[in-house]
Amino acid sequence: MMRSLARLLGDEFSGFVLENEPLSRHTTIRIGGPAAFFIEADDLRSLTFACDACRKLGIPWTMFGKGSNLLVYDAGFNGAVITLGAGFAKCAFDAESGVFTFGAGLRLSQAVREATSLGRSGLEFAVGIPGTVGGAVRMNAGTRREFLGPRIVSVTTLRPGEGLRRYAARDIEWNYRETSIPFDEVVLECEVATTEGSEQEIRRAMQKSQERRRITQPLGLPSCGSVFRNPEGESVGRLIENVGLKGALCGGAQISERHANFIVNKGGAKAVEVLSLIHAASDAVAERYGVELVPEVRFLGFE
Repeated sequence: MMRSLARLLGDEFSGFVLENEPLSRHTTIRIGGPAAFFIEADDLRSLTFACDACRKLGIPWTMFGKGSNLLVYDAGFNGAVITLGAGFAKCAFDAESGVFTFGAGLRLSQAVREATSLGRSGLEFAVGIPGTVGGAVRMNAGTRREFLGPRIVSVTTLRPGEGLRRYAARDIEWNYRETSIPFDEVVLECEVATTEGSEQEIRRAMQKSQERRRITQPLGLPSCGSVFRNPEGESVGRLIENVGLKGALCGGAQISERHANFIVNKGGAKAVEVLSLIHAASDAVAERYGVELVPEVRFLGFE
């Protein structure tokens, strides 16, 4: 299969392909078995080659950012993981309009730094949020009060087999931790509006946000970020703590003692142990409060 894949990608493919690559190396919780293929495409042509090759060979595939908000099954994923390489990590700024163009493969933290360095305000809330710009767009990343969606001007995607699409922000539904961008399209880049601000004030706001995260979140241990979406007007962390599961252990996985909406890898944790804690928290909250918790984390490789 590897030879067939390499043949279809061709000599013009820019990037690399790994076979049976452990996804624990690429997830922030450091858990996950191997993907049959791990493909990094450095430009649009190579990305198109990769998607087309998987389709022709009947290989299931999924896009992969920096592995935050993701839990991969211990047996891995019997398909191809495709990630965006250096060509998709570009940043450009139009001084006249105050609009940045960010590649989807750019780390969100780098996008925030670029804006800050130019004294542009609007992305301070995103400091400390892990992952890529593409992932942040797709899930309308943000805090409980601020989100990326209101800053977006446009989003450009690739629909494999059909070509590029450009959406104005008004054509996209920006909901809590989700958007209406079709899942069979790959986010390539976005335009983000900013305003002129004081670099000193911007950095002060960022430091305040970072300090709050440091105090309230288990940043010192591997995790996949917030496990559940907060119900309207409620805190998932508080609900899970109130049912007595804060600090609960299952093997090497633990519901964080610092914030109960995080599950951390204490060392050698398995995906099934994390999943067991997810089910335990969801069931307990449903039984006590009648609230159905909705996972924010994505699952890959599970049946």
